Amino acid sequence: MTIAGKFLRGVGGLAGIVVLAGCAGRVEPQVQYVRVEVPVQVPCRKPDVPVPTWAAASLRKSDSLEVKVRALLAERRQRIGFEKELAAAAGVCR
Repeated sequence: MTIAGKFLRGVGGLAGIVVLAGCAGRVEPQVQYVRVEVPVQVPCRKPDVPVPTWAAASLRKSDSLEVKVRALLAERRQRIGFEKELAAAAGVCR
């Protein structure tokens, strides 16, 4: 037998021992519990915002210009307040 053959035979035997030793040192896996927080959808219960009776709804063609302007300015303030109430109601669910 040549030196190369003896070397390969020795390496092969050594490899077999390493493989068997690797199997002998096997450790059972440990069970670990991990808490995972998941977002859950919740139905939003926002208050209903009633639509006001608009100030310009009762205007007639025969009303004076001053009455019409005052009613339209009052309705503008009503709409601004109504929009703020709607925005507040929508912001509840965020």
